[in-house]
Amino acid sequence: MSEQTAAPVVVIGAGPVGLAAAAHLAERRLDFVVLEAGPSVAAAIDEWRHVKLFSPWRYDIDSAARRLLEQAGGWNEPELGTLPTGGDLIDGYLEPLTKTPELSGRIRYDAEVIAVTRVGFDRIRTAGREAAPFLVRLADGSELLASAVIDAAGTWRRPNVLGGSGIPARGEASTADHIASALPDVLGRDRERFAGRRTAVVGAGHSASTTLLELGELADEVPGTEVLWVVRGTDQARTYGGGEADELPARGALGTRLKKLVQSGRVQLVSGFRTEELAPTTDGRVELVAGEQRVVVDTVVNSTGFRPDHDMVGELRLDLDPILGSTRTLAPLIDPNKHSCGTVPPHGVDELAHPEPGYYAVGAKSYGRAPTFLLATGYEQARSVVAAVAGDWEAARDVQLDLPETGVCSSNLAFGGSEDEAGGCCGPAPQAVEISVPAGRGLATGISGGLLTVIEDTSTKQSGCCN
Repeated sequence: MSEQTAAPVVVIGAGPVGLAAAAHLAERRLDFVVLEAGPSVAAAIDEWRHVKLFSPWRYDIDSAARRLLEQAGGWNEPELGTLPTGGDLIDGYLEPLTKTPELSGRIRYDAEVIAVTRVGFDRIRTAGREAAPFLVRLADGSELLASAVIDAAGTWRRPNVLGGSGIPARGEASTADHIASALPDVLGRDRERFAGRRTAVVGAGHSASTTLLELGELADEVPGTEVLWVVRGTDQARTYGGGEADELPARGALGTRLKKLVQSGRVQLVSGFRTEELAPTTDGRVELVAGEQRVVVDTVVNSTGFRPDHDMVGELRLDLDPILGSTRTLAPLIDPNKHSCGTVPPHGVDELAHPEPGYYAVGAKSYGRAPTFLLATGYEQARSVVAAVAGDWEAARDVQLDLPETGVCSSNLAFGGSEDEAGGCCGPAPQAVEISVPAGRGLATGISGGLLTVIEDTSTKQSGCCN
């Protein structure tokens, strides 16, 4: 037995897609270990456990994972038509899955992967490369060998920047104390940070919508709570989505409620705003600058999306699309300028393969900066990749995917890449509401008595995060 074949398959990430891969590996009786950077299962999702997914349970449970849970006994399948929160996903599905005999003891926590390479090979050397096992290095300095690597690390730890040109805005790092990450628990854990204060939510995707809706609810409860929605684009039809035409009713309702919230005036929309600078003010706030426009707030919520970390696999031979950061083959199938979450074609190991045999990114990371990922897509990716790792190429290439339609022609944004500008909508654009902003008050200081295009407010708490 060679050193490579004796080594286990390493799965990076104990989120839904990583554990789906583990379940399929277990069913095929392949040796594996799951490495999770956080202290517990799905540590990234645990940070937004208060958020309700817009996909019902029937799209959120992997087939192999279900079989393992049923075989273990004692698991009560949730009502498939209901919507779980992130916490429900962990407590009612992922945590029980880790306790099945097949996965128990196979997951290492606080095991952050910082590098993946081939033993004795940088990415230049070729001869004998495929026979060498992978070398996986952890943040604590320990290393392990792998026969294959399934990278389901996700993108949560790599948020996009606020700067409107793809690089950090001037002063973004020095004003970090004023910046909140996506999906804060506005009505719970983080309430005091937002109650009675002025907040700007930057971004145009589902995570932005979710936060805006919670802030709208908080504004109804606490006087003095002000909510601004800052976007780079000028047409918010893409965010409002497909409405009643969406096969996921909660997703359609999310956009509909946000549109109503904006039209009511409870959320003030600042459009065409490409952040160039963030600067502290003398009264302890932060000022966002875009040309002549100024927005002064207490807190900025960065909901501009996420991007993958390819640095840790920099010594592997990857064929990445120069725009999206997915594989070059997958990129046209998930292009948010052409596809929504529900129009992405079925794809599997062939579309996920790199010139480095045995390395595959699955889940949200596989989409690079495209925000059109759904959990059901990731589960089918995991099934296909594991079949290929097992040598069952017939099963690996028998890719089937049943996704709900979004009701829009282009991107109905979900967690993944840039949530600020992608796609469009089939329907007519919503009507803008022009509001006068007196100098020195309201959403923008520095705009003296001018007119701002505003499309306003709603309220619910549902997200497109990986679902």
